[in-house]
Amino acid sequence: MNILSEEFMEKLIITACLTGAEVTRNKQPNLPLTPDEIAEAAYQCYLAGCSMVHVHARDKDGNPTQDYEVYKEIKEKTESKCNIIFQPSTGGATYHTPEQRMQPIELKPEMATLSMGTCNFADDVFMNTEKNIQIFANRMNELGVKPELECFEKGMIDTAIRLAKKGIIKSPMHFDFVLGVPGAMGGELRDLLYMIESIPSGSTWTAAGVGKYQLPLNIASIILGGHVRTGFEDNIYYKKGELAASNAQLVERIARISKEFGREIANPDEARNILGLR
Repeated sequence: MNILSEEFMEKLIITACLTGAEVTRNKQPNLPLTPDEIAEAAYQCYLAGCSMVHVHARDKDGNPTQDYEVYKEIKEKTESKCNIIFQPSTGGATYHTPEQRMQPIELKPEMATLSMGTCNFADDVFMNTEKNIQIFANRMNELGVKPELECFEKGMIDTAIRLAKKGIIKSPMHFDFVLGVPGAMGGELRDLLYMIESIPSGSTWTAAGVGKYQLPLNIASIILGGHVRTGFEDNIYYKKGELAASNAQLVERIARISKEFGREIANPDEARNILGLR
């Protein structure tokens, strides 16, 4: 593929996943936890070239929470700083109930994640039955929230396609391939290519690589015409043995590499156009 061709030159959407549900300050001292810290991290990522922020909230003790009011505070504080796309998680932590996980949807964000199935998640199991997927998707449709379809393996793409044929998930779809999770699909280039080849024509996609797979999959996504997710949720290091100073540092690197390849970075409004949010 000639990455400098006009056909290739759709601008790159960079999503920053700031906190996640698993990372702690013991592992990454620069992890944003409070609403103020998360909003400021989102703003710094925006300045570095990020157009969308993927948010997991934490409670006052630093534990994962899906509480509506906490997400509301983060959303309002983030939107007071910049026009970045605010994308809350509906995955939460593995122990959250479906009812808890759905709470951020009620804020009517432009997008929210929707995990397309159940998978092993290291020592835990992330549960999302097809019945619950349909409940989440129907509520998102009612509120005008576009789902980002999180797929941890190829069977989840098949589920998305099947539900799209039933009209439960609207097309064109936007996929997020989350690769390298222990217990799910790996994060090698062949894994990414298999996922890309499996989605319907006209779909958009982002790739997220966990741990050591983050940077290689980020670069592959730039070259292959997809979009990129980076941040502490997926990886806490800048390079082997060196903790990243901030989420914005990881975003800045991706923006720089993409520009060096000749691919420009989408601002939030350009990302909205690419994703069909406006």
